[in-house]
Amino acid sequence: MRRAFLVGFFISIVIPLMGTVVVNRRTSTVGDALSHTSLSGIFLGVILGINPIIGAIIVSILSAFSIEFIRSKFPKNGDMATAIIMSFGIGLASILSDFILGAQNFESYLFGSLVAISKTDIIMIIALSLLVIAAYIYTYYGLMFISIDKSSARLASVNIKKNDYLFTLLLALTIALSSRIVGILIISSLMVLPVATAMLLGKNYKGTAILSVAFGMIYFFLGLTMAYYLQLKPGGSIIMISVFGLLITILYSSLKSKKI
Repeated sequence: MRRAFLVGFFISIVIPLMGTVVVNRRTSTVGDALSHTSLSGIFLGVILGINPIIGAIIVSILSAFSIEFIRSKFPKNGDMATAIIMSFGIGLASILSDFILGAQNFESYLFGSLVAISKTDIIMIIALSLLVIAAYIYTYYGLMFISIDKSSARLASVNIKKNDYLFTLLLALTIALSSRIVGILIISSLMVLPVATAMLLGKNYKGTAILSVAFGMIYFFLGLTMAYYLQLKPGGSIIMISVFGLLITILYSSLKSKKI
Protein backbone atom coordinates (compact mmCIF):
# COMPACT_ATOMS: atom_id res chain seq x y z
CA MET A 1 0.00 0.00 0.00
CA ARG A 2 2.90 2.38 0.75
CA ARG A 3 4.34 1.63 -2.67
CA ALA A 4 0.97 2.27 -4.30
CA PHE A 5 0.61 5.65 -2.54
CA LEU A 6 4.17 6.65 -3.44
CA VAL A 7 3.71 5.82 -7.11
CA GLY A 8 0.18 7.22 -7.05
CA PHE A 9 1.46 10.60 -5.87
CA PHE A 10 3.51 11.05 -9.04
CA ILE A 11 1.00 9.43 -11.37
CA SER A 12 -1.79 11.66 -10.05
CA ILE A 13 0.29 14.69 -11.06
CA VAL A 14 1.43 13.71 -14.55
CA ILE A 15 -1.89 12.27 -15.80
CA PRO A 16 -3.99 15.43 -15.13
CA LEU A 17 -1.19 17.66 -16.50
CA MET A 18 -1.24 15.76 -19.77
CA GLY A 19 -5.03 15.60 -19.58
CA THR A 20 -5.24 19.41 -19.51
CA VAL A 21 -3.50 19.59 -22.89
CA VAL A 22 -5.37 16.59 -24.31
CA VAL A 23 -8.81 17.97 -23.41
CA ASN A 24 -8.07 21.47 -24.69
CA ARG A 25 -6.72 20.03 -27.95
CA ARG A 26 -9.96 18.02 -28.28
CA THR A 27 -7.98 14.79 -28.67
CA SER A 28 -9.26 12.85 -25.67
CA THR A 29 -9.53 9.63 -27.71
CA VAL A 30 -5.75 9.60 -28.20
CA GLY A 31 -5.42 8.41 -24.60
CA ASP A 32 -7.62 5.43 -25.39
CA ALA A 33 -5.57 4.56 -28.47
CA LEU A 34 -2.20 4.74 -26.69
CA SER A 35 -3.41 2.85 -23.63
CA HIS A 36 -4.65 -0.01 -25.82
CA THR A 37 -1.45 -0.16 -27.88
CA SER A 38 0.64 -0.13 -24.69
CA LEU A 39 -0.83 -3.56 -23.88
CA SER A 40 0.88 -4.98 -26.95
CA GLY A 41 4.10 -3.38 -25.66
CA ILE A 42 3.64 -5.12 -22.33
CA PHE A 43 3.22 -8.49 -24.07
CA LEU A 44 6.23 -7.73 -26.27
CA GLY A 45 8.32 -6.94 -23.19
CA VAL A 46 7.40 -10.29 -21.62
CA ILE A 47 8.24 -12.17 -24.83
CA LEU A 48 11.61 -10.40 -25.16
CA GLY A 49 12.41 -10.88 -21.47
CA ILE A 50 12.56 -7.18 -20.57
CA ASN A 51 10.57 -5.09 -18.09
CA PRO A 52 6.99 -4.92 -19.46
CA ILE A 53 6.81 -1.18 -18.69
CA ILE A 54 9.82 -0.59 -20.96
CA GLY A 55 8.00 -2.49 -23.71
CA ALA A 56 4.90 -0.36 -23.08
CA ILE A 57 6.96 2.84 -23.27
CA ILE A 58 8.56 1.88 -26.58
CA VAL A 59 5.30 0.87 -28.26
CA SER A 60 3.40 3.87 -26.83
CA ILE A 61 5.98 6.29 -28.19
CA LEU A 62 5.96 4.66 -31.62
CA SER A 63 2.15 4.63 -31.63
CA ALA A 64 1.90 8.28 -30.55
CA PHE A 65 4.18 9.49 -33.33
CA SER A 66 2.38 7.22 -35.80
CA ILE A 67 -0.90 8.94 -34.91
CA GLU A 68 0.67 12.34 -35.55
CA PHE A 69 2.13 11.14 -38.87
CA ILE A 70 -1.18 9.70 -40.11
CA ARG A 71 -3.03 12.81 -38.92
CA SER A 72 -0.69 14.99 -41.00
CA LYS A 73 -1.60 12.94 -44.07
CA PHE A 74 -5.33 13.25 -43.38
CA PRO A 75 -5.72 16.71 -41.77
CA LYS A 76 -9.51 16.72 -42.24
CA ASN A 77 -9.96 13.29 -40.65
CA GLY A 78 -7.83 13.45 -37.51
CA ASP A 79 -9.94 10.92 -35.60
CA MET A 80 -9.24 8.32 -38.27
CA ALA A 81 -5.56 8.22 -37.28
CA THR A 82 -6.52 7.45 -33.68
CA ALA A 83 -8.88 4.67 -34.76
CA ILE A 84 -6.25 3.11 -37.04
CA ILE A 85 -3.57 2.97 -34.34
CA MET A 86 -6.02 1.73 -31.72
CA SER A 87 -7.14 -1.08 -34.04
CA PHE A 88 -3.54 -1.99 -34.78
CA GLY A 89 -2.63 -2.05 -31.08
CA ILE A 90 -5.58 -4.24 -30.11
CA GLY A 91 -4.90 -6.63 -32.99
CA LEU A 92 -1.19 -6.90 -32.17
CA ALA A 93 -1.91 -7.47 -28.47
CA SER A 94 -4.34 -10.25 -29.38
CA ILE A 95 -1.72 -11.99 -31.52
CA LEU A 96 1.11 -11.58 -29.00
CA SER A 97 -1.05 -12.95 -26.18
CA ASP A 98 -1.05 -16.34 -27.96
CA PHE A 99 2.72 -16.57 -27.43
CA ILE A 100 2.54 -16.03 -23.67
CA LEU A 101 1.64 -18.76 -21.23
CA GLY A 102 -0.87 -17.52 -18.68
CA ALA A 103 -1.63 -14.31 -20.60
CA GLN A 104 -5.01 -14.28 -18.89
CA ASN A 105 -3.18 -13.31 -15.68
CA PHE A 106 -2.39 -9.88 -17.11
CA GLU A 107 -5.59 -8.54 -15.57
CA SER A 108 -3.54 -6.23 -13.33
CA TYR A 109 -2.46 -4.31 -16.42
CA LEU A 110 -6.06 -3.94 -17.59
CA PHE A 111 -7.62 -2.69 -14.35
CA GLY A 112 -4.62 -1.83 -12.18
CA SER A 113 -3.17 -3.54 -9.13
CA LEU A 114 -1.95 -2.53 -5.68
CA VAL A 115 0.38 -5.48 -5.23
CA ALA A 116 1.98 -5.82 -8.67
CA ILE A 117 4.40 -2.89 -8.28
CA SER A 118 8.05 -3.92 -7.90
CA LYS A 119 10.91 -1.78 -6.58
CA THR A 120 12.23 -1.49 -10.14
CA ASP A 121 8.84 -0.22 -11.30
CA ILE A 122 8.80 2.37 -8.50
CA ILE A 123 12.23 3.75 -9.40
CA MET A 124 11.38 3.85 -13.12
CA ILE A 125 7.98 5.47 -12.61
CA ILE A 126 9.29 8.14 -10.21
CA ALA A 127 12.30 9.01 -12.41
CA LEU A 128 10.26 9.30 -15.62
CA SER A 129 7.42 11.13 -13.83
CA LEU A 130 9.89 13.76 -12.63
CA LEU A 131 11.16 14.03 -16.20
CA VAL A 132 7.62 14.55 -17.53
CA ILE A 133 6.81 17.15 -14.86
CA ALA A 134 10.06 19.05 -15.52
CA ALA A 135 9.48 19.02 -19.28
CA TYR A 136 5.87 20.20 -18.81
CA ILE A 137 6.94 23.12 -16.62
CA TYR A 138 9.80 24.05 -18.96
CA THR A 139 7.52 24.14 -22.02
CA TYR A 140 4.36 25.27 -20.20
CA TYR A 141 3.58 28.25 -22.43
CA GLY A 142 4.33 26.35 -25.62
CA LEU A 143 1.99 23.51 -24.62
CA MET A 144 -0.65 26.02 -23.53
CA PHE A 145 -0.56 27.77 -26.90
CA ILE A 146 -0.75 24.61 -29.01
CA SER A 147 -3.61 23.26 -26.89
CA ILE A 148 -5.75 26.40 -27.07
CA ASP A 149 -5.03 28.18 -30.36
CA LYS A 150 -2.32 27.28 -32.86
CA SER A 151 -2.92 30.53 -34.77
CA SER A 152 -2.01 32.53 -31.66
CA ALA A 153 0.94 30.20 -31.15
CA ARG A 154 2.32 31.15 -34.58
CA LEU A 155 1.87 34.86 -33.81
CA ALA A 156 3.72 34.34 -30.53
CA SER A 157 6.59 32.68 -32.44
CA VAL A 158 5.98 29.33 -30.74
CA ASN A 159 7.59 26.37 -32.47
CA ILE A 160 4.40 24.38 -33.01
CA LYS A 161 5.99 21.27 -34.47
CA LYS A 162 8.59 21.04 -31.69
CA ASN A 163 5.93 21.40 -28.98
CA ASP A 164 3.64 18.90 -30.72
CA TYR A 165 6.44 16.32 -30.80
CA LEU A 166 7.36 16.98 -27.18
CA PHE A 167 3.76 16.64 -26.02
CA THR A 168 3.38 13.42 -28.02
CA LEU A 169 6.45 11.99 -26.27
CA LEU A 170 5.29 13.09 -22.81
CA LEU A 171 1.79 11.69 -23.35
CA ALA A 172 3.16 8.31 -24.46
CA LEU A 173 5.44 8.14 -21.39
CA THR A 174 2.59 9.08 -19.05
CA ILE A 175 0.25 6.40 -20.36
CA ALA A 176 2.91 3.68 -20.32
CA LEU A 177 3.95 4.55 -16.75
CA SER A 178 0.36 4.52 -15.50
CA SER A 179 -0.57 1.11 -16.88
CA ARG A 180 0.65 -0.87 -13.88
CA ILE A 181 -1.27 0.80 -11.06
CA VAL A 182 -4.16 2.52 -12.87
CA GLY A 183 -4.87 -0.03 -15.58
CA ILE A 184 -4.80 0.26 -19.36
CA LEU A 185 -8.58 0.44 -19.68
CA ILE A 186 -8.80 3.21 -17.05
CA ILE A 187 -6.00 5.65 -17.93
CA SER A 188 -7.84 7.80 -20.47
CA SER A 189 -10.77 8.25 -18.07
CA LEU A 190 -8.45 9.46 -15.30
CA MET A 191 -6.89 11.81 -17.86
CA VAL A 192 -10.25 13.46 -18.58
CA LEU A 193 -12.33 13.37 -15.36
CA PRO A 194 -10.11 15.54 -13.09
CA VAL A 195 -9.73 18.05 -15.93
CA ALA A 196 -13.49 18.10 -16.53
CA THR A 197 -14.03 18.81 -12.82
CA ALA A 198 -11.39 21.53 -12.81
CA MET A 199 -12.87 23.22 -15.89
CA LEU A 200 -16.09 23.85 -13.97
CA LEU A 201 -14.19 25.79 -11.29
CA GLY A 202 -11.03 27.12 -12.95
CA LYS A 203 -10.90 30.76 -14.02
CA ASN A 204 -8.17 30.30 -16.64
CA TYR A 205 -5.84 27.72 -18.19
CA LYS A 206 -3.29 27.85 -15.36
CA GLY A 207 -5.97 27.62 -12.69
CA THR A 208 -7.56 24.67 -14.47
CA ALA A 209 -4.19 22.88 -14.68
CA ILE A 210 -3.55 23.37 -10.94
CA LEU A 211 -7.07 22.30 -9.97
CA SER A 212 -6.89 19.24 -12.24
CA VAL A 213 -3.76 18.05 -10.40
CA ALA A 214 -5.45 18.70 -7.05
CA PHE A 215 -8.55 16.76 -8.08
CA GLY A 216 -6.36 14.05 -9.59
CA MET A 217 -4.62 13.55 -6.24
CA ILE A 218 -7.89 13.55 -4.30
CA TYR A 219 -9.52 11.05 -6.65
CA PHE A 220 -6.40 8.89 -6.76
CA PHE A 221 -5.85 8.58 -3.02
CA LEU A 222 -9.52 8.18 -2.15
CA GLY A 223 -9.81 5.53 -4.87
CA LEU A 224 -6.72 3.65 -3.66
CA THR A 225 -7.98 3.73 -0.07
CA MET A 226 -11.40 2.41 -1.11
CA ALA A 227 -9.76 -0.31 -3.21
CA TYR A 228 -7.59 -1.41 -0.27
CA TYR A 229 -10.36 -1.68 2.32
CA LEU A 230 -13.03 -3.09 0.01
CA GLN A 231 -10.66 -5.39 -1.93
CA LEU A 232 -11.48 -3.76 -5.28
CA LYS A 233 -9.48 -3.04 -8.42
CA PRO A 234 -7.75 0.34 -7.90
CA GLY A 235 -8.47 1.60 -11.41
CA GLY A 236 -12.20 1.06 -11.11
CA SER A 237 -12.33 2.57 -7.61
CA ILE A 238 -10.45 5.67 -8.75
CA ILE A 239 -12.79 6.18 -11.70
CA MET A 240 -15.96 5.77 -9.62
CA ILE A 241 -14.66 8.34 -7.11
CA SER A 242 -13.78 10.63 -10.02
CA VAL A 243 -17.25 10.36 -11.56
CA PHE A 244 -18.85 10.99 -8.16
CA GLY A 245 -16.63 14.03 -7.66
CA LEU A 246 -17.52 15.37 -11.10
CA LEU A 247 -21.25 14.98 -10.43
CA ILE A 248 -20.94 16.83 -7.11
CA THR A 249 -19.06 19.65 -8.83
CA ILE A 250 -21.68 19.88 -11.59
CA LEU A 251 -24.41 20.10 -8.93
CA TYR A 252 -22.46 22.74 -7.02
CA SER A 253 -21.88 24.81 -10.17
CA SER A 254 -25.55 24.61 -11.11
CA LEU A 255 -26.71 25.74 -7.66
CA LYS A 256 -24.13 28.53 -7.63
CA SER A 257 -25.23 29.82 -11.04
CA LYS A 258 -28.90 29.84 -9.95
CA LYS A 259 -28.04 31.93 -6.87
CA ILE A 260 -26.23 34.42 -9.06
